[in-house]
Amino acid sequence: MDLADIVDLDRYPLGEVGFGADCQARLDRDGVLVLPDLIRPAALQDMQRESEAGQPQAYFCAQDHSVYLTPPDPGYPPDHPANRQLVSSKGCICDDAIGARSPFRTLYDAPEFRDFVKRVTGEAELHPYADPLSSINIHYAKRGQELGWHFDNSSFAITLLIQKPGAGGRFEYIRDLRDADVGEMNYEGVAALLDGRVQPQVLTMEPGTLVLFRGRNSIHRVSPNESDTTRMLAVLAYNNAPGVELSESARMTFYGRLS
Repeated sequence: MDLADIVDLDRYPLGEVGFGADCQARLDRDGVLVLPDLIRPAALQDMQRESEAGQPQAYFCAQDHSVYLTPPDPGYPPDHPANRQLVSSKGCICDDAIGARSPFRTLYDAPEFRDFVKRVTGEAELHPYADPLSSINIHYAKRGQELGWHFDNSSFAITLLIQKPGAGGRFEYIRDLRDADVGEMNYEGVAALLDGRVQPQVLTMEPGTLVLFRGRNSIHRVSPNESDTTRMLAVLAYNNAPGVELSESARMTFYGRLS
């Protein structure tokens, strides 16, 4: 299996400079790039079967966290946006559960795909995680499970929807709600969202859709799954330098193990 067996390269010519430049412009303009039906139907079926087969070994957990993913700040009251606690709950299988011949692995390792991501994001280099768990993850959300409101620590994220729930499981976001680079946390804007005084945008997607999202300053969540169909999503994670590992505390929190 090669990249052409997985990606519809006629519709999405990843290696063409002009196509990459157009995608970069869309990501810069909108903060999100949505590529529907990027994955060919047969490859998507293989991904669905692999994800379904891996679900019994997934590590399920729930964490309380603030939208800023920072420890509680004693300088603010508990109900302040910096301290208000939300819940994220999901299951996950890790990179070491993804086989060498998996379509996920083929896509992640393909030089043409990686060069496309570099061109779109403006990164000079992209490298896998040095630890054995963090490069490719499959996330599972069963009925009632969700990803709470938060800002990302990384500059961009790549996700691929594998299976859509029957109801709920919506990706919701507000673009550029803060400016972390200058230390502007916009507590008032975050409070308005958490209190329901402003409504987020909803990103509609179907299985086989690849999304590049800049979540460092754009708050986002996945709403609770309201069906008995598990939401399954692949996360393809790269770093702009070699040798980067997810911290041991983060691996224990999200994966329940170090290796």
